Amino acid sequence: MDVTVGVDFDSVQLVDVSRHFGRRRALANISLTAGAGDIVGLLGPNGAGKSTLITLLATLAAPSKGEVRYGGQPASRLGPALRTRIGLLAHELHLYPELSARQNLVFFAELYGLDPRGLVDAALESAGLTDRADDAVNGFSRGMRQRLALERALLHRPRLVLFDEPFTGLDDHAVGLIADRLRALAAAGAIVVLATHDLDLADGLVTRVALIRNGRLISDEPAAPGLRARYRAQVGAH
Repeated sequence: MDVTVGVDFDSVQLVDVSRHFGRRRALANISLTAGAGDIVGLLGPNGAGKSTLITLLATLAAPSKGEVRYGGQPASRLGPALRTRIGLLAHELHLYPELSARQNLVFFAELYGLDPRGLVDAALESAGLTDRADDAVNGFSRGMRQRLALERALLHRPRLVLFDEPFTGLDDHAVGLIADRLRALAAAGAIVVLATHDLDLADGLVTRVALIRNGRLISDEPAAPGLRARYRAQVGAH
């Protein structure tokens, strides 16, 4: 079974999107478009609304107002098959620590209706874990688990790849491996949206910068050198 058949898109668009939790406003009137090959960095202080925006793009929650469109189509029109084109790596890695790296990937491949033969070996190689394939995940470092979780999120070849603070707690080597993987995904035509507070890492990785403060989009522009200075000017030193 090929889970990618039937649904595809080359852009994702938020149109005047707001999200409220009771009386608390998490997002207000966000309009943003990302296309194939983009690596969009969602930047902003803690509590700005970055994670909520990722959740909406992943179809794990619906906007209180506005619409999220995939290739011009709303999620409601595309149905459950839309999620076969979305990959998500969030704070929870969704790995089974008592299983080996290989067993985890086989499980998720079969969950997507994919044949794990060959696919899992390629994912282990991309993660740099071929020599640890049959070791239990509970013995892995944070960086190893993060790389495995990334490949878990990419097994079904998603068009839209969403990352919520994927570099937290990683050493420079692990950060470099994951950053290279993100560049390769974008070069292959994926839409990459990355929420991060690490300005130094975002500078040189993202192709677009979306600055969010207090649930509002205050800037959306192509990436350029001097990101930290622009961030401080627009978001504030605190």
